[in-house]
Amino acid sequence: MTQDPGADSAGASGSSDGRRRYELEDVGFREVPKRWRKFYRHWGGPTDELAPNEMLCPVCKVIVRSVREFREGDRLYCMPCMTRMVVVSDGNGGLIAQVVF
Repeated sequence: MTQDPGADSAGASGSSDGRRRYELEDVGFREVPKRWRKFYRHWGGPTDELAPNEMLCPVCKVIVRSVREFREGDRLYCMPCMTRMVVVSDGNGGLIAQVVF
């Protein structure tokens, strides 16, 4: 995964929310249709470090990835287990995904 050089400037869609943007690569996640594979990856265990654009699904332990960094209040969908989540603060200055449905 590489960070887009124009990450801090307005994106092509005209968004000026100041979020960093990332270029996603297919990492071999075969449990979802090909079109969506770059948005998921397998969790590497407790030593796996998450990037600002990655969240761990608490249900199936799959990493959900985004082209933008996550912020509190963002909504996620985990296609492998069909879980809907929202990003919340974990109380230690970090972010976690909380299951909504």
